[in-house]
Formats: sequence, structure tokens, C-alpha cells
Amino acid sequence: MKKVLFAVVAMVLSTAAMAEADHYILRDGNHVQHLKIAKIGDDTHVAIDVDFEPNTSEQGKQACSADISGDAKWIGDKELVLKKQVDGERRHCLVNIKLTDKGAILDQSEDCNYFVTGICHFSSGGKELVKIR
Repeated sequence: MKKVLFAVVAMVLSTAAMAEADHYILRDGNHVQHLKIAKIGDDTHVAIDVDFEPNTSEQGKQACSADISGDAKWIGDKELVLKKQVDGERRHCLVNIKLTDKGAILDQSEDCNYFVTGICHFSSGGKELVKIR
């Protein structure tokens, strides 16, 4: 019984040691973007969520929130791409994520507009999401 318990504890600890998650956030006025990059072994999972309340320059616009997640592919040392298919379509939303020393910059393809409405978007507009330490 002790051997089984030891084996289960060792397996849980070894999996936790191989898992790593980084969080990034950008607050731009009333717009909040959050990025999570989770690495488990050779697999990378990305989750992006946005919550936008209208800024003063966006009077009359509606608040919105959206999220997108899935497995991402590394295309360089500090760059990865999240590719998500639009339901029932042949189109794909591509979010290009460029990592910097202090954060990440996001750029979305036009087809990502199927996942967001109104003033929401996944792109950071050239601004850097700051890595949370």
C-alpha cells in the first residue's frame, strides 16, 4: 500500500514539475486583455480573454467580452500562433503572439472578427501585455 501511495505522489509531483504557465495582462483605459500560455511537456495551450468597457472616445458603443483558446504552435524561439477554426466554416482565426523580455504583443487575423463583437479584439494594437510575475 505504501508503494502505491508513493508512486501516485511521485507521479503527481513529476507532472506538476513539467507544467508551466505564464500570465500576461494589458489594461488600456477600460479595455482589459489577459493571455495565459501553459506548457505541459511539448504541448503549448493558449487562452486569451478580453473585457472591454467603452472608453471616452467610444461613447455609444456597447461593452463586450470574448475569449479564445486552443493549442498553439511555436514558429520561433519567442513567437507562437494560435489557430482556431470558425465553427462551420473553412476560415481560421490566427493570433500571432510575439514574446518579449517583459511581455507579449498580440496580432489577430481578420477572421478573428467571428469570435468578437463590437469594440472587442484580441490584437493588442502594438501595445505590450505585461508578464505577471
